[in-house]
Amino acid sequence: MKKEKKKPEAEETEKVNEPEETAEAVEEKKEPTAEEKLQDELKAEKEKYIRLYAEYDNYRKRTSAEKLQIYDDATAHAVKELLPLADSLTNALAQFEGKDVPEEFSKGIELIAQQLKQSFEKLKVEAFCEVGDTFDPELHNAVSMTEDDSLPENSISAVYQKGYRIGDKIIRHAMVVVANA
Repeated sequence: MKKEKKKPEAEETEKVNEPEETAEAVEEKKEPTAEEKLQDELKAEKEKYIRLYAEYDNYRKRTSAEKLQIYDDATAHAVKELLPLADSLTNALAQFEGKDVPEEFSKGIELIAQQLKQSFEKLKVEAFCEVGDTFDPELHNAVSMTEDDSLPENSISAVYQKGYRIGDKIIRHAMVVVANA
């Protein structure tokens, strides 16, 4: 049997064609150590935790705001049903002024109106709109216009029905007469 000899020249040419590896290239090819792998895993888990915490915090804030909004909506709906009563009490008190009405009767109506007003205050419902206020179409419903030189332009000269709101939420717009529009 004949043994084939390897060609030494071919091996040398292959070695010559391969670039010599530098120390940096050798370090890059090294697999990360167990400690480095653990550090990378820990970093990834910390990032996941931070994202999850931020998502939870946003969820908590959003649901809290939604709960407040639901409460305001429910309160506004209930108060809307009581507004005709408030209007009737206000009209009754206005009718009693200057007339001969038994004192007990007018005092009773005043007490009821005062209790309703206090209940609205506890619910953070506030009435708005007075004669002389500036007309704002987002708050007021103009039912007519008039000319009055004693009032500035776009001011309210009469209030037919008071407006009510909870914070920024309008429960009912005020019905007004606008002067000098």
